[in-house]
Amino acid sequence: MGNVLIPSIEQRLRGLMEVGRRNLHEHGMERANPTVTITREFGCEGYPVAERLQGILEHRCGKPWVVMDRALLDAVAKDHNLSEGILRNLGTKNRFLDDMLSSFSSRWKSDKDYYRLLCRQIVALATEGNVILVGRGASILTQNTGNCYHFRIIAPMSFKVKAVAARCGISPDKAQDMVTEKQRQRDAFLKDFLGRDITDPTLYHLVFNNARLSAQRMAEVMADVVMPTTRG
Repeated sequence: MGNVLIPSIEQRLRGLMEVGRRNLHEHGMERANPTVTITREFGCEGYPVAERLQGILEHRCGKPWVVMDRALLDAVAKDHNLSEGILRNLGTKNRFLDDMLSSFSSRWKSDKDYYRLLCRQIVALATEGNVILVGRGASILTQNTGNCYHFRIIAPMSFKVKAVAARCGISPDKAQDMVTEKQRQRDAFLKDFLGRDITDPTLYHLVFNNARLSAQRMAEVMADVVMPTTRG
C-alpha cells in the first residue's frame, strides 16, 4: 500500500499521453471508451486495485489504460503547460465541460481554484475514456458522463487500522486516530465542495469489502462489469 508500489510520475505521464494520443486517433468512433472511478475509505487498497484492473483491461481490449490518482493529478495540475495540453489534446469539448461543471460553480470559493482545475481535468479525462480515476471526487464529478463505471472500497475499522499501522509504522491507537481524521477531512471537503455524500452507495455500480476480497479479486470483478469477456 505504500508509495513504493506506485510507479514514477514520469512513467505514468508517458502512459497518460499515449492514452490521449490513441483517443484522438479514434475520436470518430461512435461509442466512447469506458472510464472507471474508484473511491475508497482511508486505509483500503485503492491504488493496488487500480493497478491490477489496469492490467486486466489492457489485456482484454489491447489498448493502454492509465491510472490517475492524487499524485498524478497533482503533477499535471502544477504544470500549467502540461495541464493545458491535456485539456486541449484530449479533444475535450469545452462547452460540455462548462455545462458539466456549472452545477458546482455556486459552491466554488476563491481558495478552491486549484481543485476546480482538478475537476476540469477529471471530467476531461473521464469523457475520453481508458482512464481509472482514483479518489478526488471523481465518482461524483462524472455521474452524468455516460461512459463511467463507479466502484467503492470499504472495510471494517479493524482492517483499516491494521493496514495503516503496518504501512506507517505507528501504533494501532495512532492509526485509528489517523483513519478517523483523514476520512472525516475527505468526506467533509467533498460534501462542502460538490454537495454530495461520497459514501452514498447509490453513486456506485458496486461496493466492495476489502476485508473479504483481495485487491486482485476486486479488480477481476470490476473488469467483468466494465468489459465482460465472451463466454462460450
